[in-house]
Amino acid sequence: MRVIDFKDAKCRHCYKCVRYCMVKAISVQNEQAHILKDHCINCGRCMEICPQNAKTFASDMDRVKGYLRQGFKTIISIAPSYLGVLEFDRPGQVVDALQRLGFAEVRETAEGAAMVTDEYKKIIREKKMPNIITTCCPSVNDLVEKYYPDCVDLLAPVVSPMVAHGRYIKKVYGDDVKVVFLGPCIAKKQEAIGDERVFGAIDAILTFEELAIWLEEAGINIHDCEDRPMGNPDPKVNRLYPISGGVIQSVVAEEEADTYHKVYVDGLSNCMEMLECLQRGELDHCFIEANVCEGGCAKGPASARWNTSYVKAKIKIENEVSHKAARNLPDMSTEELYKQFEDNRLKDPVPTEEEIREVLKSTGKYSVEDELNCGACGYPTCRDKAIAVCQNKAELSMCMPYALTQAESMSNVVMDVTPNMIFIIDSTLRIRECNKKAQDLLGVGRDEAVQRYIFEFIVADDIEETLRTKEPVIHKKIQLEHGRMTAEETIVYIENLDSVLVTFQDITREEKIKEQHYNLKVETVEMAQKVIEKQMMVAQEIAGLLGETTAETKVTLTKLRDSILNEGEE
Repeated sequence: MRVIDFKDAKCRHCYKCVRYCMVKAISVQNEQAHILKDHCINCGRCMEICPQNAKTFASDMDRVKGYLRQGFKTIISIAPSYLGVLEFDRPGQVVDALQRLGFAEVRETAEGAAMVTDEYKKIIREKKMPNIITTCCPSVNDLVEKYYPDCVDLLAPVVSPMVAHGRYIKKVYGDDVKVVFLGPCIAKKQEAIGDERVFGAIDAILTFEELAIWLEEAGINIHDCEDRPMGNPDPKVNRLYPISGGVIQSVVAEEEADTYHKVYVDGLSNCMEMLECLQRGELDHCFIEANVCEGGCAKGPASARWNTSYVKAKIKIENEVSHKAARNLPDMSTEELYKQFEDNRLKDPVPTEEEIREVLKSTGKYSVEDELNCGACGYPTCRDKAIAVCQNKAELSMCMPYALTQAESMSNVVMDVTPNMIFIIDSTLRIRECNKKAQDLLGVGRDEAVQRYIFEFIVADDIEETLRTKEPVIHKKIQLEHGRMTAEETIVYIENLDSVLVTFQDITREEKIKEQHYNLKVETVEMAQKVIEKQMMVAQEIAGLLGETTAETKVTLTKLRDSILNEGEE
């Protein structure tokens, strides 16, 4: 079962979730982030920080509504953090609101916490464990089993308050009753449904976020509800479980807890540091309250919508809690509350040193000095990221310095191979950048060019005009190198830099070809004109000759006619 994941989003070049995931349970494939189910401890941190709001959560809302529609007796176990998270005038109004939704009874999970507290006291009295880590936080339990399996034997072999409460409710009301847990934790979903060791204690999970949506849909305002009692006796100090040190305060209500040094650790990084200390043997005879969420459950990932201040939540909870030990505990045996934790260490393939070096080389890291370890990809070191690539958790393109270098390299190639002369000139007419062809035009190298002004080399009237008017100059023909070069000038204003981009395209050869073509045309026209004139002369000469011949013929024919006519008269 996958409790959380990401829907398709614009993950390219982000990797924020990878950076914030302390156990690196996120893979990026085809520029899309995904949760690695077997690696995830369901702390929910990635869901909180995703800038695309691309989180998905396996909701049980429809299942719970289905229980109620079908007439199942459904009892809700509400985490004590509701005292600091939900808004109400009196706590009993929350009870009435839930009953209006259709729940048969509302009981506090702190009732289960009281049972767990009693089991912790028994373990402390036995003094058999060198160190004791509380097991109320399912994310801590997963962290130990998957990433610090050498510390599994230090986990108190006790179920969480949620599981203890679920088992107790079903013991009292029968297995046919449906038990729904309501709280701020998404890891409880995996614990309740995905852990075979405790399967069946809880039938569904609701978060405080989901409750708010449901109440709004049903038109229920908590402030308008009546003040109704919980279905359980007052669990007293055990209501402090959701705040830092709350478990310890519940345990030390009895004197025997003084046999262990008591310490509470909040936050995933602090928990990991504590476990590393335990692995090195640096801690002894400690009772350690561990919670992945900073500030405790009151700041769980499904509670931030209502309460962004841990201090406010802590004060609200403490004001509603009696700091006395609970009495008349429910009848649950140690066996019913027992849980055996296991070595579930991850079995990721371990790449060879050669494979790691090949990946590093693929991103331009040929030596240790090339490994920047900037963390932009989400991994603490370049080597860690290379290992992730070998394990198909990450992609080569996630290396931002390499990607930038490649982009810059391609830009430099384009700038260097283009036949055009390119400048960036600022508002003072100082040269800010120029390519190789431009340097050839100026006759100086880049280092010197960027310290000088464009008007020292060429007439800059057009550049000044564009800087003043911000109007571009497009394909204007000008002369450079004292008339030895004909160029096509384009000047474009760059708003955010208050500068201009100037390009000169050398069109000298084209202009010469055009001139040659023009001269050839002129010569051809002149030749044609001469031919026409000659033809006219020939025509005129022919016409003249034809005229003389015609006259002579006329005279001859006239004489012949006259001669013939005269012969008859004689």
